[in-house]
Amino acid sequence: MRPLLHCGCICQHSYGGLRTVESVRQLSSQLAEIREQLGQYRAGSVDLTKNNDTGVAIITLNNPQRKNALSGSMMVELADHVTDLSQWQAGKGLLLRGAEGTFCSGGDLTTVSAILTSSDGDRMSRFMHDTLSRFHALPLMSVALLEGVALGGGAELATACDLRVMTDSARVGFVQVKMGVTTGWGGATRLYRLLGRHKTLALLCSGKLMTADQALALGFAQDVIPDQPLTGDAVEALLLDRYVRGPVPLVRAVKEMVVGIENSASLKDALDLERNVFASVWGGEAQKAALQNNIKHS
Repeated sequence: MRPLLHCGCICQHSYGGLRTVESVRQLSSQLAEIREQLGQYRAGSVDLTKNNDTGVAIITLNNPQRKNALSGSMMVELADHVTDLSQWQAGKGLLLRGAEGTFCSGGDLTTVSAILTSSDGDRMSRFMHDTLSRFHALPLMSVALLEGVALGGGAELATACDLRVMTDSARVGFVQVKMGVTTGWGGATRLYRLLGRHKTLALLCSGKLMTADQALALGFAQDVIPDQPLTGDAVEALLLDRYVRGPVPLVRAVKEMVVGIENSASLKDALDLERNVFASVWGGEAQKAALQNNIKHS
């Protein structure tokens, strides 16, 4: 049995703000019970690799027989990897992908069928809200690589990343309405923040599949790359070349600053936070190295 989520990782979320010690204790207890239940439904795995030299981590959803749908045990593994990454001081970038050329088709139907009551659905949703809110707040630049399909819960997973990159033939769709439900993993809230009211309603109520070009035009995806087999090294190079070129302390500072601004209660709080982060890096080793190498004008 893996250890319970550390309380220090769940004290603040974009959906909950600061919590009291007692509310954190209650949430921790609830999550422990839910993870025991979800962990019974075993299929597939969620695999994590971390490269301390490059600062890049890769999470791979691995249930290819079911298009990498998340089983209960995979939800628990994902939660544990998020806890692990929240404590990884050498990291600056995180890529989320699926095994064997497809991203994720949502929840594994064996797990879904086993928890088909309103109370069980609420518990599973509570667990995934916690996991993906913590994922979204990690001090790492996170990128979802969407190959094949990202459907339902898979599309929701993609919204937890900072950026989304799609291959030419990939398709993404919030198809929950076709399955008789709504988003359950926080996807609607994050999609609303990404796209606004009208685009969010159109996607959620239609259940339409978007091509890569449509997702790019809509603002859901930030990049489209050619269809090609991508090894772990190639994926890591993609992340480093395009999105996380800066040194680890600066990338982490930028990410923490943006998360803090997102959660700020006022404009003043956001500006104060930005100033404090700036002061923490001013005169640091990265700035001195840039000045020494005349980076600005090179």
